[in-house]
Amino acid sequence: MPAETVPSRGLPQSGAAPAQIRRQHGNGLDLVAVESPPVTELHLTVTPMKGESINAMAKRLAEALNPWDATVVRQIVFGSAAAYPATLKILRQALDDPELSVAWVEGTGCGDHAIAGIQTHAIAGARVRTLSGNDRPLARTWEDALATHCVVNSILPTRTQTTPPEQAREVFEKLQAGLASAGMTMKDIARTWFYLDGILSWYDDFNRVRNDVFAHNELRPHSLPASTGVGGLNPMGAALAAAAWAIRPRDQAAKVMHFAPSPEQCPASAYGSAFSRAVEIRSAGFRRLLVSGTASIASDGKTEHIGDARAQIERSMQVVAAILESRRMTFADTAFATAFFKYPADAPLFADWLAQHGQQSLPMVCACCDICRDNLLFEIELEAVQAGG
Repeated sequence: MPAETVPSRGLPQSGAAPAQIRRQHGNGLDLVAVESPPVTELHLTVTPMKGESINAMAKRLAEALNPWDATVVRQIVFGSAAAYPATLKILRQALDDPELSVAWVEGTGCGDHAIAGIQTHAIAGARVRTLSGNDRPLARTWEDALATHCVVNSILPTRTQTTPPEQAREVFEKLQAGLASAGMTMKDIARTWFYLDGILSWYDDFNRVRNDVFAHNELRPHSLPASTGVGGLNPMGAALAAAAWAIRPRDQAAKVMHFAPSPEQCPASAYGSAFSRAVEIRSAGFRRLLVSGTASIASDGKTEHIGDARAQIERSMQVVAAILESRRMTFADTAFATAFFKYPADAPLFADWLAQHGQQSLPMVCACCDICRDNLLFEIELEAVQAGG
């Protein structure tokens, strides 16, 4: 895979040397490495090659990580729930990580493979700690020059016979417990992911639970995390699975997190969803932008282009481009991206958009999942990194 080193675009406010960002793009594997000594962050996207086994996918992932001596802190797999037990075992063996926690979503691929893709965030050059509770891993933490990071991955309720809203409350309780084990609170959350089984039947109920929990923890509109909420089964048969990323600056006066609005959409809180359109994180030598799940929603909160998948894709990408531009970034800064399709037949329309805009090399996983409204056909989430400040 050809490698590209991205030069700095200005010195960071922290005074640290600009990070070096290296990008490798090849068939079935994208790597974005952010080198900010002594810590290196790796963003790997693995998608299946034609006829490839899950074992072979895991081997390619391990071979990409091995030279860095890195530890996985966050991993999500979109694929058939039936493939979960074998794939988790394979990934733990391939990565030599028996405590690896994987967020798994039945977001099947738009082709014929059991796995749509694997996204892996790994850390080298810093000690990664696994925090456990009730004999299972709760969270992973690490430190960079400015902050402590905590990822609470694969949060599932145990009381799966209760109602979906009750399961949602249990998930938030477990999220708080995981954060507390790292000395953090809900106020430290920068990003959440929620995958709801049967999302269209209870998304309003989920939002009421989330709004209540966030209000109780004093999360206000200006301090809400970025988020994605889409439909998806999980292997445990729970009403939802979740993951979260929290960040606590060492100096609480340091402004390392910025809650970024969307120039072309209203705040999600205007129609009852408690999340920010994007969150920017200032790290040592680089900036990171976490763009929430974004769909074809107008400035008044209503769905645009009902029934027209091509137009919804175009509109969603315009909105994301505007968010990136507002933070002095472009699609070229993408480290991770996930595109969600209500119908797999619409995936070629997105491929057309990527080709027309010269974005075929975006590190992308395409998965089939229900969106939070029945009339939404497409959604995309994105993480971007840029050297400098």
